[in-house]
Amino acid sequence: MVKVLNETNFEELVLQADVPVLVDFYADWCGPCKMMAPVVEEIAEEVVGRAEVCKLNVDQNMTLAQKYQVMNIPTFLIFKNGEVADRVVGGVPKDELLMKLG
Repeated sequence: MVKVLNETNFEELVLQADVPVLVDFYADWCGPCKMMAPVVEEIAEEVVGRAEVCKLNVDQNMTLAQKYQVMNIPTFLIFKNGEVADRVVGGVPKDELLMKLG
Protein backbone atom coordinates (compact mmCIF):
# COMPACT_ATOMS: atom_id res chain seq x y z
CA MET A 1 0.00 0.00 0.00
CA VAL A 2 1.25 3.45 -0.89
CA LYS A 3 1.44 5.73 2.14
CA VAL A 4 0.42 9.37 1.81
CA LEU A 5 3.02 11.81 3.09
CA ASN A 6 2.71 15.32 4.42
CA GLU A 7 4.93 17.71 6.31
CA THR A 8 3.82 16.20 9.62
CA ASN A 9 4.67 12.53 8.96
CA PHE A 10 7.56 12.88 6.46
CA GLU A 11 10.36 12.61 9.02
CA GLU A 12 8.88 9.55 10.73
CA LEU A 13 7.91 7.63 7.56
CA VAL A 14 10.86 8.56 5.36
CA LEU A 15 13.85 9.92 7.25
CA GLN A 16 13.56 7.50 10.19
CA ALA A 17 12.64 4.43 8.10
CA ASP A 18 14.84 1.37 8.53
CA VAL A 19 14.20 0.24 4.93
CA PRO A 20 14.62 2.09 1.60
CA VAL A 21 11.75 4.45 0.78
CA LEU A 22 10.51 5.46 -2.67
CA VAL A 23 8.79 8.85 -2.55
CA ASP A 24 6.63 9.89 -5.50
CA PHE A 25 6.41 13.69 -5.69
CA TYR A 26 3.25 14.31 -7.73
CA ALA A 27 0.28 16.63 -8.33
CA ASP A 28 -3.35 15.74 -9.05
CA TRP A 29 -3.39 17.80 -12.28
CA CYS A 30 -0.22 16.19 -13.71
CA GLY A 31 -0.84 13.81 -16.64
CA PRO A 32 2.45 11.87 -16.36
CA CYS A 33 1.86 11.56 -12.59
CA LYS A 34 -1.53 9.96 -13.27
CA MET A 35 0.13 7.56 -15.73
CA MET A 36 2.70 6.53 -13.12
CA ALA A 37 0.19 6.08 -10.26
CA PRO A 38 -0.66 2.43 -11.10
CA VAL A 39 3.05 1.66 -11.49
CA VAL A 40 3.75 3.10 -8.04
CA GLU A 41 0.91 0.97 -6.61
CA GLU A 42 2.39 -2.17 -8.23
CA ILE A 43 5.82 -1.41 -6.80
CA ALA A 44 4.32 -0.95 -3.33
CA GLU A 45 2.75 -4.42 -3.53
CA GLU A 46 5.98 -6.02 -4.77
CA VAL A 47 8.30 -4.61 -2.09
CA VAL A 48 6.22 -5.27 1.03
CA GLY A 49 8.60 -5.93 3.92
CA ARG A 50 11.69 -4.85 1.94
CA ALA A 51 10.92 -1.18 1.26
CA GLU A 52 8.25 1.47 1.64
CA VAL A 53 6.48 3.39 -1.10
CA CYS A 54 5.00 6.80 -0.40
CA LYS A 55 3.53 9.69 -2.34
CA LEU A 56 3.67 13.40 -1.63
CA ASN A 57 1.40 15.99 -3.24
CA VAL A 58 3.67 18.92 -4.13
CA ASP A 59 0.80 21.43 -4.20
CA GLN A 60 -0.10 20.62 -0.60
CA ASN A 61 3.50 20.26 0.64
CA MET A 62 5.49 22.97 -1.16
CA THR A 63 8.07 23.28 1.61
CA LEU A 64 9.17 19.66 1.19
CA ALA A 65 9.14 19.94 -2.61
CA GLN A 66 11.41 22.99 -2.36
CA LYS A 67 13.67 21.38 0.23
CA TYR A 68 14.34 18.43 -2.09
CA GLN A 69 14.59 20.66 -5.18
CA VAL A 70 11.68 19.06 -7.00
CA MET A 71 11.38 21.18 -10.15
CA ASN A 72 9.48 18.74 -12.39
CA ILE A 73 6.89 16.10 -11.63
CA PRO A 74 6.67 13.27 -11.26
CA THR A 75 9.96 13.11 -9.39
CA PHE A 76 10.86 9.93 -7.56
CA LEU A 77 13.35 10.15 -4.70
CA ILE A 78 14.81 7.04 -3.15
CA PHE A 79 15.80 7.51 0.47
CA LYS A 80 18.20 5.17 2.24
CA ASN A 81 19.21 5.78 5.85
CA GLY A 82 17.41 9.14 5.84
CA GLU A 83 19.36 10.47 2.85
CA VAL A 84 18.45 10.85 -0.82
CA ALA A 85 20.23 7.97 -2.54
CA ASP A 86 18.79 8.43 -6.02
CA ARG A 87 16.49 10.65 -8.10
CA VAL A 88 14.39 9.82 -11.14
CA VAL A 89 12.43 12.50 -13.00
CA GLY A 90 9.53 11.77 -15.31
CA GLY A 91 7.68 8.66 -16.34
CA VAL A 92 9.96 5.62 -16.30
CA PRO A 93 9.51 1.85 -16.51
CA LYS A 94 8.63 0.04 -13.29
CA ASP A 95 11.79 -2.07 -13.53
CA GLU A 96 13.98 1.04 -13.41
CA LEU A 97 12.40 2.23 -10.17
CA LEU A 98 12.57 -1.26 -8.65
CA MET A 99 16.25 -1.55 -9.55
CA LYS A 100 17.09 1.79 -7.96
CA LEU A 101 15.03 0.97 -4.87
CA GLY A 102 17.15 -2.14 -4.36
